[in-house]
Amino acid sequence: MIPYEWLEQADSRISPYIRRTPLTFDAARNIYIKWENHQVTGSFKARGAFNKVLLLEDWEREAGLVAASAGNHGQGVALAGQKVGARVEVFVSEHAVSAKIDAMRSLGAVIHTVPGGYPEAETAGKAYAEEQGKTWVSPYNDGQVIAGQGTVGLELLQALTPSPSPNGGGGSHPLTTGDEPGMWAWLVPVSGGGLLAGMGSSLREQAHCPRLIGVQAAVAPFMHSLFYKDTQVGLPDLPSLADGLTGEVEQGSVTIPMVKKLVDEILLVSEDEIARAIAFAWSAYGEKLEGAGAVGLAAILSNKVNERPALVVVSGGNVQSEVHAEIVQRFAGETWN
Repeated sequence: MIPYEWLEQADSRISPYIRRTPLTFDAARNIYIKWENHQVTGSFKARGAFNKVLLLEDWEREAGLVAASAGNHGQGVALAGQKVGARVEVFVSEHAVSAKIDAMRSLGAVIHTVPGGYPEAETAGKAYAEEQGKTWVSPYNDGQVIAGQGTVGLELLQALTPSPSPNGGGGSHPLTTGDEPGMWAWLVPVSGGGLLAGMGSSLREQAHCPRLIGVQAAVAPFMHSLFYKDTQVGLPDLPSLADGLTGEVEQGSVTIPMVKKLVDEILLVSEDEIARAIAFAWSAYGEKLEGAGAVGLAAILSNKVNERPALVVVSGGNVQSEVHAEIVQRFAGETWN
């Protein structure tokens, strides 16, 4: 576990560099949505990257920063490195989304492409950092990265807590419906578990906690298997629209026991359900989501969660334009419930 104070300190530390992203309420479906696709790099990953990089010693930054990424963590590290004047190198899979690679380069990162998938990129990046004496910035297996991601939870709690009235007693927040937050389900995308562990950490001090539910792509169910079976051996790691949620979890990652302790359930969604959620978000809200960002909505639309109101964290929106256009066209005649 990480101290709750780390989240509060992270919230203050990163506030000059990140956005407090919108929270909206869909009355027709009785769901709240936290839009991290509006974050500075289009993803929540900037939060953890900034918190980690800002805490580094000068010599650690001067040595140069190394990360492995499907795209979003790399953008966060690249932007943070840009702000503190550190050179950033990012190891990516040969299958990484080209738009995300271009975005990392535009922020000044040097890209190393590795044959294979994300696990191979992570292994290569860690080995390179150790051999070259550079500073490794994990996307999830780091307490301060987790604390940075957990600031999403702090923002939500601040937004959803009823404010006291000037005359004493309780007042209502314009976003609240009068239901106790403890009766809700909070749906959070999960891969390595940094965001989910951070969200769980933010809820530990609450008297009434919602059910915390991770959502993952069914074609790469690594944290799901670790959560229920204590193993990820022999699992498929197939291509997914949710490219940011694929790849094995680092062995011994601090997120594994945290997720097991703090999370109530992990759900799996299919590729078709993810695609449908992407199309729905565009049709209903005018919001462009990447696959990883859409998995919580996918769980709602496919009726995998019955609690209402529910809260969905949309983790990112960095999707290739042609992929998004194809999905929207595919569901153009859909009637949304």
